[in-house]
Amino acid sequence: MGRLTTHVLDTARGCPAEGLEIELWSMDGMEVKISSHKTNSDGRIDGPILDGEAFKCGTYELRFHAGAYVRLSNPDIAEPLFLDVIPIRFGIGEQDSHYHVPLLLSPFGYSTYRGS
Repeated sequence: MGRLTTHVLDTARGCPAEGLEIELWSMDGMEVKISSHKTNSDGRIDGPILDGEAFKCGTYELRFHAGAYVRLSNPDIAEPLFLDVIPIRFGIGEQDSHYHVPLLLSPFGYSTYRGS
């Protein structure tokens, strides 16, 4: 069976992004919130975000609540923030594969890729 995982690295501070809220949404037809998670001290979720019978082919979106994290880690940052909620929409086309969608984050930019 396949699985979906993620992690978040704070590239401005050079460390994992601990305590960042992440939501998983299904985007097939209607938008449906599947789950909500917080990153641990390693910037990861404790276990897969999606696996087992729930892991199906389709279009999904991870919503990274970067603004709340940036405010906590940079209390003097000017408002409004440049980045707040970062949506990453992606497709799962292979039900037996591992999909890893990491986020490299700073207050003024981000990048992602399909990891392993």
